[in-house]
Amino acid sequence: MKRAVYPGSFDPITKGHLDIIKRASKIFDEVIVAVATNSNKKPLFTIEERIEIINKVLQNYPNVKVDTFNGLLVDYCSEKEAYVIIKGLRAVSDFEYEFQMASINKKLKENIETLFMMTNTKYSYLSSSLVKEIGRLNGSIEELVPDEIIPIVLKKLNSLQ
Repeated sequence: MKRAVYPGSFDPITKGHLDIIKRASKIFDEVIVAVATNSNKKPLFTIEERIEIINKVLQNYPNVKVDTFNGLLVDYCSEKEAYVIIKGLRAVSDFEYEFQMASINKKLKENIETLFMMTNTKYSYLSSSLVKEIGRLNGSIEELVPDEIIPIVLKKLNSLQ
């Protein structure tokens, strides 16, 4: 079975993330969307909330599973017997960082490959941080996140004000 891991914070999941997941699900037998715990970020949603939201969005993709991990991504991949890491790229600046990460991951676990997927150009500007900022300032987040989670995101943002 060809299994891949698509890691990220997904806080919240965007249409750009969803585009990569949908495309990867056509390439691999199974895609694990791995929600990372990142102590350097202050998330809007808890890990449990993010997993619930992602499961809601991906309910029609039977070969996509949602999980969480803490620690080294390559260790998680080995544990899951997934030997491909999927990374979405929006711009050259993403490539520089992700190339460095792919290189160190290769050094840590030689048998794990990184697959870079270019984002659809209509999402090249999109990030979870921008979604949160636009939502906080009462801008429209339609076209940025999946329709079914718009009320969830707005409710969470409104509860912080």
